[in-house]
Amino acid sequence: MASAAAPSWSQSAKAAGATRSLAVAQIVDSSPSQLDVSRDFLIGSRAAWQEINKKGGVDGRAIQHLVLEVDGSAASLRGALDTVRKTANCVALFGTAGDRAASQLVTLLKHDQQDIAHVAPWLQNSDLDGGPRTFSIFASRQDQIAQAIKSLSLMGVPEMGAIYASEQEYALYRNDVELASAALKIRLVSFKPTTGLAQVGKSLGADTPRILLFMGGTPELVQFTQSIDKQARQRFVLALADVNLQTLMQMGASRQTPIMATQVVPMVNAPLPIVKSFRQALARFFDEPPTPQSLAGYIAARYTSEVLGKVEGTLTRQSALLAFQQRQVVDLNGFRVSFNAQGRGGTYVTQSMVTADGRLVG
Repeated sequence: MASAAAPSWSQSAKAAGATRSLAVAQIVDSSPSQLDVSRDFLIGSRAAWQEINKKGGVDGRAIQHLVLEVDGSAASLRGALDTVRKTANCVALFGTAGDRAASQLVTLLKHDQQDIAHVAPWLQNSDLDGGPRTFSIFASRQDQIAQAIKSLSLMGVPEMGAIYASEQEYALYRNDVELASAALKIRLVSFKPTTGLAQVGKSLGADTPRILLFMGGTPELVQFTQSIDKQARQRFVLALADVNLQTLMQMGASRQTPIMATQVVPMVNAPLPIVKSFRQALARFFDEPPTPQSLAGYIAARYTSEVLGKVEGTLTRQSALLAFQQRQVVDLNGFRVSFNAQGRGGTYVTQSMVTADGRLVG
């Protein structure tokens, strides 16, 4: 993690309780496959809480941002949750990142029946929506897939290939991809990665669809694009919000293959007030370029503070949970959170693109 992101990840419950301030906890997964998203999401969240506290906190009370690092294991996640449980002044969990930790935490909270709000996690799976403690505000993976494929159908693309980063992604996401492509009448050719991504890339023939939907993270996409770099037939790759296009370029992804990625927040150069506030906070507190993932972390913190500020009476873990359970419509200066019947508060999806000559456009 960048040194600008500051203090140590974890903090003892005793130390956290020693202050009069209220606390919110954020669990972030620093394992290699999740680090790309978690790092930027955390930076955006840190910037937001520093900005919020500079402006008086929540109802005049400073909010302590307690960050707990996990390593991807169930034991590590349970240990972080135990720390939250013992931290008496912690009123909510928010912004869990990445998707794997967020999904596991939803399950843990259901099993443990903890009365704490789990707010604005980087949760991609819509099958986990609708619980009494988790409040997802970003579009699901299913929404992103539908948007990506819809954009192809509008262009009249008749077929598409689906590339999965591992057998795990193949097992988890194949059904979603197939349902979305069938609904839009696009023929789908799926590639199961039994021999590794590099080999999958090299095996693509002239009859393989030129448009490829990639289900995986940034490092895996770099590996895949490098494997198709020298093919005579140019490919066009679609990826989802777990892919960081800025990092992709830094890591040496193929410059021969145009890559488009969905994102669940506005463009980082959009004229919306929430985006302008984000860029100002990021420039003020961190020496980091804006990314969709850091904007998502910023929005997650801003939404959390907005709802906490509406709690009537004493702000506690229980009163905070009740406030989030009202699932009221919140407009965060241009980013609207409005919960649907399934319990998800956002379906916003847009796309940005790395062109074949290395430019990032949106």
